[in-house]
Amino acid sequence: MRRGSVTSCFIHLLRQATSRLLVNYAEPFRSQILDFLFTPGFGASLHILKVEIGGDAQSTDGTEPSHMHHEDDENYFRGYEWWLMKEAKKRNPNITLMSLPWAFPGWVGHGKNWPYDFPDITAAYVVNWILGAKQYHDLDIQYVGIWNERSYDSKYIKLLRYTLDKRGLETVRIVASDNLWEPVVRSVLLDPELSGAVDVIGAHYPGTNSPEEALKTQKKLWASEDYSTFNDEVGGGCWARILNQNYVNGLMTATISWNLVASYYEDLPFSRDGLMTAEEPWSGNYVVESPIWITAHTTQFTQPGWTYLQTVGHLAQGGSYVALTDGKGNLTVVIETMTRDHSVCIRPPLPPFNVTSQNATFQLEGSFASIKELQVWRSQFNFKTKKSSFFEKLPPQKVQDPPTNNLFNGLFTIELAEDEVYTFTTITSGQKGSYPPSPPSARFPKVYKDDFNVRNPPFSEAPNFADQTGVFEYYVNMSDPGPHVFTLRQVVTERPVTWAADADQTISVVGDHQWGNLTVTCDVFMERVKTGGVFIAARVDKGGQSVRSARGVFFWVFADGTYKVTNDLAGQTVLAEGRSGTRAYGWHTLSLTVAGQYASGLLNGYPLWKNAVVLSPKSGWAAIGTASFEPAQFDNFAVVAEY
Repeated sequence: MRRGSVTSCFIHLLRQATSRLLVNYAEPFRSQILDFLFTPGFGASLHILKVEIGGDAQSTDGTEPSHMHHEDDENYFRGYEWWLMKEAKKRNPNITLMSLPWAFPGWVGHGKNWPYDFPDITAAYVVNWILGAKQYHDLDIQYVGIWNERSYDSKYIKLLRYTLDKRGLETVRIVASDNLWEPVVRSVLLDPELSGAVDVIGAHYPGTNSPEEALKTQKKLWASEDYSTFNDEVGGGCWARILNQNYVNGLMTATISWNLVASYYEDLPFSRDGLMTAEEPWSGNYVVESPIWITAHTTQFTQPGWTYLQTVGHLAQGGSYVALTDGKGNLTVVIETMTRDHSVCIRPPLPPFNVTSQNATFQLEGSFASIKELQVWRSQFNFKTKKSSFFEKLPPQKVQDPPTNNLFNGLFTIELAEDEVYTFTTITSGQKGSYPPSPPSARFPKVYKDDFNVRNPPFSEAPNFADQTGVFEYYVNMSDPGPHVFTLRQVVTERPVTWAADADQTISVVGDHQWGNLTVTCDVFMERVKTGGVFIAARVDKGGQSVRSARGVFFWVFADGTYKVTNDLAGQTVLAEGRSGTRAYGWHTLSLTVAGQYASGLLNGYPLWKNAVVLSPKSGWAAIGTASFEPAQFDNFAVVAEY
């Protein structure tokens, strides 16, 4: 095995509100989950963490708050990304941090759904986030992207590079463009100044292949988003195959998993597409899925800075192998024999191929010829018997050592079955970490209350509320001398710049998607005198990028003294309407009861409407929200539900 010259990184991605529920876990379970993800030599042992630069917009499974809701607003404590990066650094001080915007607050686009008309403003906005990470959290961001899966602008990329350098961030590297290989590859080849600004070419879901033109750029090539597959054992097989073959076929030295941990409501889009599952903070239950241990086959026995050897490739009867070294005598070989039907990823389509059982012989040459034995770790999916075993330590593999000058020294042969992953390594520190079983799975509580009375909240969002459009934050209402000093406030006041389909309304969901009969109660406070409007809702059936078409039972009151009950978030299917007497700058208590096919509503304890017929949906989340991007407050939220 001969040495190559390509730096190896293995990166795993947090994105798009997919860790929303993780922060709500009680100890010790929250720390256990984090250990399985980040602690070196324990579980996935992740090398690099990529986070979203929150942009106040829906970005697949929810919204993440921006550090600058307005041009004159800066706050580097919103959301949970800062906390997550610090927890990762606490476990692995050498972990590399990477960031990428999925959206931008509306003011960045000056009213247009486009961030490049004023590139200096956009660059300053992004650079402020990087500076804030350092100033307020002592976090060094090493990589930054452009705009997730949207068009890039060469002028903006160059200006971003200039702004980073001007602000003393010369070491921050730029990744472009987190979309397809083209046209960014062609732009880099044709524009020397752009080439000087871009350090990494990042493509999404490349199918393990990269074009020849990408290699000509002489840039690092990354699968800067990949996997995105349900984390059952076929998902683990997908992950095993692409971790190897992204380099074997496409010379990509990083593979980024979307997403890090499935810690969002299961009925949101792309359910359980994380490396592990942690979606029940109310019970403490979490599941260490197969992708964690498939990751460990590589990450526990290599580090960023190791290099791939030139002798990597495909096995004779299907499957692949890669070999890496630290340049100091250590060697790691990772082999996968995943069959097609057991390694299908969600995208792109996987062409036919065959893998069969085989013997494989490896010969260690040069400085590796003196290796006498290798540590061995194995995962067997065993789809036929359904008795899988992951990351099992086997006896060391002896390396043949005949007399000097024998052509066959440094040999070892192994029997490979279908759907297996092996690691052969000189590294002796591997460990299959474990904790006592987490608590049993349980449904969301049928009785749930939150008065938002938190004087110094550890996070800006209330537990278990998952914002789908807009941003709902803890708020200290200094103008209220009574019981509503501490509230939850919707704070986004203009449509964000986003590639996703944000609704015209804002909405935050909570609870169990299977709630059918329930009563939702909440105090509400409108802040727009003429156009203000708020709602509480039950049986909300959709979130994520489908939230615009969400249906349910929505009880609206408006600052003009009217109310409306609709069967949809868009407010088009009206079930009841009339006068309410509601006004801005006064607290009102709304109560919504849905039982079977009928719904009724109370305003300040008195019946306002009743027996509205609701044929569908049959179940869904509870929710709060506003009629537009407008400020409004909520307090004393409560649900009593039946399954």
